[in-house]
Amino acid sequence: MNPFSSGTRLSDMIRAIRASKTAAEERAVVRKECAAIRASINENDQDYRHRDLAKLMFIHMLGYPTHFGQMECLKLIASPGFPEKRIGYLGLMLLLDERQEVLMLVTNSLKQDLNHTNQYIVGLALCALGNICSAEMARDLAPEVERLLQFRDPNIRKKAALCAIRIIRKVPDLSENFINPSAALLKEKHHGVLITGVHLCTEICKVSSEALEYFRKKCTEGLVKTLRDIANSPYSPEYDVAGITDPFLHIRLLKLLRVLGQGDAEASDCMNDILAQVASKTESNKNAGNAILYECVQTIMSIEENGGLRVLAINILGKFLSNRDNNIRYVALNMLMRSLTVDSQAVQRHRATILECVKDSDASIQKRALELIYLLVNENNVKPLAKELIEYLEVSEQDFKGDLTAKICSIVEKFAPEKIWYIDQMLKVLSEAGTYVKEDVWHALIVVITNAPDLHGYTVRALYRALHTSFEQETLVRVAIWCIGEYADLLVNNAGMLDLEDPITVTESDAVDVVETAIKHHTSDVTTKAMSLIALLKISSRFPSCSERVKSIIGQNKGSFVLELQQRSLEFSSVIQKHQNIRSALVERMPVLDEATFSGRRAGSLPAAVSTSGKSPLSIPNGVAKAAPAPLVDLLDLGSDDTPAPTSSSNNFLQDLLGIDLTQPSAQPGAMQPSKAGADILMDLLSIGAPAPVQNGSTNGDLLSIQDNNAPIASMDTISAPSSMMDLLDGFGPTPPKSEDKGPAYPSIVAFESSSLKIEFNFTKQSENPQTTDIVANFINLTPNVYTDFLFQAAVPKFLQLHLDPASSNSLPANGNIKQTMRVTNSQQGKKPIVMRMRVGYKINGKDVLEEGQINNFPRGL
Repeated sequence: MNPFSSGTRLSDMIRAIRASKTAAEERAVVRKECAAIRASINENDQDYRHRDLAKLMFIHMLGYPTHFGQMECLKLIASPGFPEKRIGYLGLMLLLDERQEVLMLVTNSLKQDLNHTNQYIVGLALCALGNICSAEMARDLAPEVERLLQFRDPNIRKKAALCAIRIIRKVPDLSENFINPSAALLKEKHHGVLITGVHLCTEICKVSSEALEYFRKKCTEGLVKTLRDIANSPYSPEYDVAGITDPFLHIRLLKLLRVLGQGDAEASDCMNDILAQVASKTESNKNAGNAILYECVQTIMSIEENGGLRVLAINILGKFLSNRDNNIRYVALNMLMRSLTVDSQAVQRHRATILECVKDSDASIQKRALELIYLLVNENNVKPLAKELIEYLEVSEQDFKGDLTAKICSIVEKFAPEKIWYIDQMLKVLSEAGTYVKEDVWHALIVVITNAPDLHGYTVRALYRALHTSFEQETLVRVAIWCIGEYADLLVNNAGMLDLEDPITVTESDAVDVVETAIKHHTSDVTTKAMSLIALLKISSRFPSCSERVKSIIGQNKGSFVLELQQRSLEFSSVIQKHQNIRSALVERMPVLDEATFSGRRAGSLPAAVSTSGKSPLSIPNGVAKAAPAPLVDLLDLGSDDTPAPTSSSNNFLQDLLGIDLTQPSAQPGAMQPSKAGADILMDLLSIGAPAPVQNGSTNGDLLSIQDNNAPIASMDTISAPSSMMDLLDGFGPTPPKSEDKGPAYPSIVAFESSSLKIEFNFTKQSENPQTTDIVANFINLTPNVYTDFLFQAAVPKFLQLHLDPASSNSLPANGNIKQTMRVTNSQQGKKPIVMRMRVGYKINGKDVLEEGQINNFPRGL
């Protein structure tokens, strides 16, 4: 006989496939067998149809296509005998799914089999329907399934309940048909029927609020009694699992009670006693008992408030944390995170155990415990928790240090009781894991340092000490170099000593040594070296005796292959050699950086820099954007951290930079009254031609623009303004004076109003740029309280661009007002209106207040 004929037994085919030594041999066996099955199908061989389908199912499990045999399933299902139907329904569940159109052909056969006199055939139909039921089949066959929920045989009732669950998930509207039959299943004594009935009731409650109320009134007490009976039942070998009677039924009952008790005080009171009994009497030394306890804890935390029960539930989770099983500890940490919103005090009692989980060897438990600790931190416990975490940071694994460092920095920044403590903790983190500290974190540290003038000396000395032991930590080096450049005089003179610190002896040469080491250290990157060059320039001004040495160190980078370092080296050398009179002004100490503005930028509500010239903001090493420096200083790109604002001494800068004398000569008798002689020299210097006479009232001329005979030349009195200085680089085209045109007027609106705050928007629009709207926001305090740390944030859709300037103040006086300007560019102007989401945060008597809203009432046409 042909070994691959239809008469081949299934076991023979499996043996032949397993005997294949290569994939090619296996494919050959399958290909020959599939050819034989196709031939048998074409011949309509009824004797071997069930065997062919069994082979197809095995081939399907191997991953080969078997679509050509799908119709054979339907033929076998239509057969009268049970063996054929069994193979047919099994093939139907394996080879087809609810998306197949051919499935519609089997609906009639299913309906006939659901009404069959043989209960085993009814069971087959219920199994198939529960696995592949589509929405159309559910609507057609729901009445039969509802009827079978009351069938005499418990196995049929159990399968009918499982099938009903599938029907309700597919068509929720049919749930009302199953309310009464499912409620009757809750009184069953057979555990198999009872557990499926409880599952069915749970699904109905999720999709129907009417059913939920019905079950709360009619079934809660019965479910509590059933759970009590099972919990107190004696040993039953039929249902016993690890010494516990039917833990699966326990869990299903607890899930249904959770659904019924959520949001209903009466139902919750009814189940309090049994939940306490299950929580206190269930043994936790076996996995089955832990599963019941975990489900009981979830139920207790979900139903209406009962303080004692919740403490008991959280204590159970605390015991879980001491379990040796990683899975149990992980789910306990997850549940404790959800419990924080319900009873944070009870969770706080297990803080020490949670902290130990942070030190666990399992990475997933470490991360989950760290997230939970982060949520547990508050003003009262931040010091001990931060201390523990920083101590663990020293011995933690490299893979975990990044997450741990980020959480510690966030905790310290958010809950720091005082600035000195914040600085101390951040220095410890920088010393241990500075490589993992993100840029915005050490930028924020520098902002805090600038805002604590009484701690400048203490901070620079602490950083100097830390630098000698942790030179490998790049971020620590950057912060230390920045502070030494700013406060080197305080370091050398031991100024601002605090009682808690010991004095140290640092000479001017020592300060230069540290910065030189940072430049030459093998781990220093371009940013660190660039910051070191700036620090050296500042030190040369603070300590004139070290100027020659600083000049030598800076000069070593003139031949650097890195353009940034080469450029800085050349420029700074030029400043030290040729421009001694402007060096002190260039390297003045950084002004205090506004913390509220920096926080707003970190949150993403403000632009990177507030620029009035339309140019891109400068990128400076300490990460804080600033306004453009004085244009004359910018001629040599001397963009240090403390560029002074342009003053009336701008003429002296011109004299130094261009090497010319801008002093005004005496007027010649008989000559016309010209502009200042400095302007003549500048014009002659660039060969622009003789200047024309000055006309009265002309103050807007371009300093270096080519002038015709009728155009006025600006006098040197007007050159001291920053805008006129900016014209120095603006090219040589004529720039006639422009009269401002504010464009059409738009009415003011009340953008937001509450009982405590009112926000008004005033609009202006330039006629040459109709897409751009200037908005002045007026914030009005409607209460007698002062609002501190005032911060306005806004967000707009993608077709809009928003530019926010800083507010006039970060403190809103009682019954007073402050203003803030913003600019909105609408790329869809005339097509889409402006919309904006806003958020305002401030503090009243130390308490944080947050107000949010959406602004949709902008005038049309903006």
